[in-house]
Formats: sequence, C-alpha cells, structure tokens
Amino acid sequence: MKELVFATHNANKIKEIQNQLIDSYKLIGLTDIGLHEDIPETADTFEGNALLKARYVWEKCGISCFADDSGLAVEALGGEPGVYSARYAGLQKNDNDNIALLLKNLENISNLNAQFHTVITLMLNGEVHHFEGIIKGKIIREKRGNHGFGYDPIFIPNGYDQTFAEMPLSEKNKISHRARAVMKLIDFLNHA
Repeated sequence: MKELVFATHNANKIKEIQNQLIDSYKLIGLTDIGLHEDIPETADTFEGNALLKARYVWEKCGISCFADDSGLAVEALGGEPGVYSARYAGLQKNDNDNIALLLKNLENISNLNAQFHTVITLMLNGEVHHFEGIIKGKIIREKRGNHGFGYDPIFIPNGYDQTFAEMPLSEKNKISHRARAVMKLIDFLNHA
C-alpha cells in the first residue's frame, strides 16, 4: 500500500477522501509526517497556492502528496475575494467579518453572480497534476442556514433555492467545488 499525504491537519477531510480511494493508497496528513508549521500561501491563484503547498511537502519529505486551495470569486468585484477568501476582512480569518465586508462591498450592485473554485495539486512521484472544481451561483444579501463554513450562508448554487449553509452536508458534498475536484483526483488515483 502506497502512502499519500494530504497537506492538511484536518482528520475529517482525510477520512472522507480515504473512504473514496481504492485500497492501494493509505492517506495520511501533515501531523502524521511531523509537519506542524503553516505552509505559506503566497501565490495569487488557487493553482499557485495548491502547488506551493504540495511542492513544500514533496521537497521537505520526498513523499507523494496533494494540496488544495479554494475560495469565492464574485463577478462584480473582479473575482474578489479570490485567494484572499479566508482572510478577506483581515488575518483573524473570521467568517462573519468576511461575509460582512463582502456584503458591504456589494451594496448598490445588482450583479450577484459568483462561483466557488477549488484546485487540487497532486505531486505523484515528482510529477505535478492539477484537478479543478467550480460551482456557479449567486450571493444573497442575508445569511441563511447553520451548516457549512465560510461564505456558505450567503451562496446559493445555480439550480437550487437553498444556500450551502441550509443544505445537509451530504447534499453539499455531492455538488460542491471541492467535491468536483476531489472526484477528479480520486478517479485519477484509482486508475494510476
């Protein structure tokens, strides 16, 4: 069984993806390999940040790994908050502050089209592979729902009438940007 590192400290994310992989891979996290530091995300694209994190693990440990980066891009704001989604309102990375700033910046703007975007970068035996997931939708002006995190309470995916925060996690995980990118990654690994 080959070990594959997911560049995260989140055990739930690791378990979720492990359950979808064939038995030839054992998924481990950063804690399992003794990497406890925050990996810098200094690129100006999701792909760039995912590559930075995957390359960091590969160069430091020589272990095949993958990393992801995601965020919300609002059409009328030129793609903001984009790679700064988690820290849009400051380094404290507070979801409520981020939502408040986004809604303030959208005052008097009628175009509320937006999309969530994820890029996963896989470094497999030193070779780089990218997998992308996007879900388009609209921003609403008031928070709805208690599930999820980040901008989920103000994002309604196209074709739905609930925000991500109103959907059961099992439903969101079937259609989200991250789910779409993960499906492509798993399909690649299961056939590699």
